[in-house]
Amino acid sequence: MAGVNEHTGNQDRISVFLVDDHEIFRRGIRDLLAHEPDLDVVGEAETASAALARIPALRPNVAVLDVRLPDGDGISVCREICSTLPETACLMLTGYNDDQALLGAIMAGTDLVSALRAVASGLSILDPQASLQVMTRLRQRAISVDPVAALTDQEKRVLELIGEGLTNRQIAERMFLAEKTVKNYVSSLLAKLGMQRRTQAAAFSVRHADDHDD
Repeated sequence: MAGVNEHTGNQDRISVFLVDDHEIFRRGIRDLLAHEPDLDVVGEAETASAALARIPALRPNVAVLDVRLPDGDGISVCREICSTLPETACLMLTGYNDDQALLGAIMAGTDLVSALRAVASGLSILDPQASLQVMTRLRQRAISVDPVAALTDQEKRVLELIGEGLTNRQIAERMFLAEKTVKNYVSSLLAKLGMQRRTQAAAFSVRHADDHDD
C-alpha cells in the first residue's frame, strides 16, 4: 500500500490520538497503525481530563475515543474537541468487558484503519455498537429522571386525561380514537410506568403535573 491517503489523494500523514483506559487496547492500536504508512499515533491518554489537556497542543487529525472513561465519557470529550478544535475529527469506539474481546477487536483492526481514514477525510462515523450503547444509556438516564420520558406523545396525552378523571370512552372521544385503541394505550403506559391499576396512573398524572407546575 502506498503512503497516500486513499480519501484525500495526497501524501499527508494522518495523526491519531488515542483515548482509552485500557493499556492493552492502546498498545494494540499503536502496533496496528505502525504498519500503516499514512497513520501516526502522536499521543495517548487514559482519562478524559488528560485527553483534553494534551490534545490542543498536538492538534491531531483524529481522536479515537472510548465511549466510557474513568472520569467521564468519550461523548463529552468529543463535544469539547469539536467546539475548540473543529479540525480534529473524532472516532468513537465501544468499550469491551475483557482482554480477550479487546484482542479480538484489535485483530479485526482493518475496519478501524478504514474508519480512521474516513473521518480524517471529513466523514462522520460512529461504531454501531457504541451508538446503541450510548443511546440506551441516555434513554435509561432520561427515564430514571422522568419515567414519563419512556412514553410516546399519545400515551402522555392519555395519561393526562386519565389524571383528569376521564374514562376510556371519554378519552377516545376527546382524542378522536377508537375506544379499543385507548385501552391499548392505557395498558402500554401502565406497563412502562410499572403500574397495575388505572388509579395509580391517575394519581401519578396529577402528581407529575403538580411537580412540573412548581
